[in-house]
Amino acid sequence: MTALYAEHALELTRIAHAVLGDLAAAEDAVQEAFGGLFRRWAFLSDPAKAPEYLRSSVLNNCRSALRGAGRRGRGWAPPAADDVDSAAHPHLFADAADVAVLRAEDRRAVLAALRRLPVRQREALVLRYYLDLPDDEIARILGVQRATVRSAVHRGLASLERILRGESS
Repeated sequence: MTALYAEHALELTRIAHAVLGDLAAAEDAVQEAFGGLFRRWAFLSDPAKAPEYLRSSVLNNCRSALRGAGRRGRGWAPPAADDVDSAAHPHLFADAADVAVLRAEDRRAVLAALRRLPVRQREALVLRYYLDLPDDEIARILGVQRATVRSAVHRGLASLERILRGESS
């Protein structure tokens, strides 16, 4: 479990942060996913599928967090573009290349636009372009058909383009 955490926690936190836009909530989603896997480890039929289970669990936890925010009447709004301080959270910035990319204005604009998308589109785009996963695996993680993944990616990209075009004008 320790090796699994060392290998995947950073990536999962980044995914959750991209979906939720809140670092503390992202870390909670990842922690809950690993806790759930730990509790169910003895019942896991194929330990090689643990990373896929974790991705699904993190996304489910993100959905729950977003639903919870809506029920509490706070809704969900995109955070400020520079909401994560790399000095305060060095574990999110593994190397100098990541820091440079994450600080770039274009990257911030894309992340802010991504957070304005509906959850399904946001998840599909993060899994496709951040993790470079194929449609089949994304469909399994999200619990949908491949066609739904393709549609969510297509619509998400079109929406991102419109959002970014509107922000730049």
